[in-house]
Amino acid sequence: MSISTTGLHHVTAIGGNPQRNADFYLRTLGLRLVKTTVNFDDTGTYHLYYGDAEGRPGTLMTFFPWDGVEDGRRGAGQATTTAFSVPANSIGWWQQHLAAAGVPTSRITTSDEEDRLSFRDPDGLGIALVAHPQGDPRDPWDTALVPGEHAIRGLHSVTMTVAREADTAETLVDDLGLRFLHQDGNRSRFAAGDGGPGALVDVRVEPDAPRGVVAGGTVHHVAWRVPDDTTQQDWHDELEDKGYDVTSILDRQYFRSIYFREPGGVLQEIATDEPGFGVDEPLLELGRALKLPPWLEPDREQIRAALPALELPAENNPELAGNR
Repeated sequence: MSISTTGLHHVTAIGGNPQRNADFYLRTLGLRLVKTTVNFDDTGTYHLYYGDAEGRPGTLMTFFPWDGVEDGRRGAGQATTTAFSVPANSIGWWQQHLAAAGVPTSRITTSDEEDRLSFRDPDGLGIALVAHPQGDPRDPWDTALVPGEHAIRGLHSVTMTVAREADTAETLVDDLGLRFLHQDGNRSRFAAGDGGPGALVDVRVEPDAPRGVVAGGTVHHVAWRVPDDTTQQDWHDELEDKGYDVTSILDRQYFRSIYFREPGGVLQEIATDEPGFGVDEPLLELGRALKLPPWLEPDREQIRAALPALELPAENNPELAGNR
């Protein structure tokens, strides 16, 4: 493949109650809600985007939250853990912070000399906070509840669980442009770009794992970065030529997307960095109002009426969040 991704763009998961989802990711994890919109294919459902102050690619975790959604099943053919990057001296602080919020955690040190704190969100989604020895220069979103010196810097990595490694590894290397770093037991690590936080994927091989079922508390897809529309079109054509069942280019308002499944079953997206979340509202107001793409705007009143109430905590307002 002549094109390589520089790293993760975002991870999208399915959640339950929207208010509970927002409270956890805004208050407990200290992220910023950078866009409140709807699932363009199901306008009765929110699409909530969490990230850093500007919603930069590589910091984003997004949710389709359905109140009362059935629980999914974690297993093969899924991204089973989404990891965020935190400073090296912050794992202890996070352990205390999450304990105070009633979130059980487990702490391990990996062969990569990473300190990792693992837990589940209110819907059972696998989350980890990782202090990477390389450090992470990205600026955090800074609030009174999660001060900047401890705050999440962005995505660190995803773990994909598959029944067989070979075909998945081939896709990551040959078709997404990642490189193999090393293997530790049944886990292999691959890296894009410089291989730092936000550019890593771990492939965990579990031949006897049940097939995953995507529903509440599971990841829907993993998205990789591409700089612009022209490069994305070239990549689309190359994937199609190689026999992948790849979608047409879809307008997601804040980026353009194509989707395909790697052989292990995990849905992959290639998303453009452009145009970003400031295309339809000022930076200081990101996420605070329901935004709709032009083709849905005529139906705003009906869409608004069908959505559940969602009250954003003060931490999402830069004027009240105590940002430095």
